[in-house]
Amino acid sequence: MKVIAIANQKGGVGKTTTAVNLSAALAQRGKRVLLIDVDSQANASSALGVEATSEESIYQALIGNRLMEELIMPTHRRNLSIIPAHMDLSGVEVELTQNGTHTTCMRDAMAGLRRSDFYDYVFLDTPPSLGVLMTSSLCSCDEVLTPMQCEFLSLDGLSKILYVIEQIHDSGANPNLVHEGVLMTMYNNTNLANQVISQVKENLPDKIYSTVIPRSVRVGEAPSFGKTVLEHDPYGTASMAYQNAAKEFIRRHR
Repeated sequence: MKVIAIANQKGGVGKTTTAVNLSAALAQRGKRVLLIDVDSQANASSALGVEATSEESIYQALIGNRLMEELIMPTHRRNLSIIPAHMDLSGVEVELTQNGTHTTCMRDAMAGLRRSDFYDYVFLDTPPSLGVLMTSSLCSCDEVLTPMQCEFLSLDGLSKILYVIEQIHDSGANPNLVHEGVLMTMYNNTNLANQVISQVKENLPDKIYSTVIPRSVRVGEAPSFGKTVLEHDPYGTASMAYQNAAKEFIRRHR
């Protein structure tokens, strides 16, 4: 089982969209996938048509009230399950900091999943911040995949998440943590977007995905129907791009 955090502290870069649609695309290809929503906004949960109560949220596992395995819900999609989030996650950072488990709570909660080794991939949809939930997620995962918008301001966000990964790795909090790659999102065929992609390729040639996710109205529409873009617009450009990203992801993990 491989645990991958979908992480970028910069908001609005297609992080949750990538977590949902990459998970769905891998599930369609026969991989057993679990998506864990670690964002109090619970957008990944609602995008898959799952509404959770406080008692069914990942929050309960993080504070030690329930086993993480007990919180897994089906999504009515073959091979794809989810542990949903709830707005009560917004206050969990204070609780975890006070009891001193903010770096280990996710890793400890995930111990049963690790032992079962049922899923091929577990994705963590992290919040757009460098707070306790992000740190705990990075301390518990094997890899980090960074969605990045094709804009120059996103380069600064990329450098920050790379710095945090390096700090967590070097501190010993997660010495096996690696940065898996960068997936460029919200692409329009403009000089600016192409310049940003070229700069990432120059600096991280082994990390950047060859697949680029285009900007699409259908991507924004899909969550309002509780669907992935693969279901909402299966032959659209964004849907095909996420299918290609899933193929590339599998190749990179052989």
